[in-house]
Amino acid sequence: QVQVVESGGGLVQAGGSLRLSCAASGRTFSNYAMGWFRQAPGKERGFVAAISWSGDRTLYAQSVKGRFTISRDSAKNTVYLQMNSLKPEDTAVYYCAARRGSVISPRAAEYDYWGQGTQVTVSS
Repeated sequence: QVQVVESGGGLVQAGGSLRLSCAASGRTFSNYAMGWFRQAPGKERGFVAAISWSGDRTLYAQSVKGRFTISRDSAKNTVYLQMNSLKPEDTAVYYCAARRGSVISPRAAEYDYWGQGTQVTVSS
């Protein structure tokens, strides 16, 4: 069992930045690939970014590529999502998820453990 808890959400103006954190506990963190997803009101949960268990491979949704950066600190059992140049369309609840193994995936169904989410609101 892995528990993940997101933090760092909030209200920011368009063009601003936020850094989300995802603290993991439970089983060996390094055995899990990690992902960030988001869900806006009335929309399905969508992929944002993922990182391999070693941190050497990352994957991004096209809509955030070049603006968001995913990273992990295995010593702290924490994954980060640095979000720059935020746009109103980035407004959503952001979820952190853990997937057993080293494969990174954009498919939510392949993730085993989920956090409760953190709200990010970008005003225009």
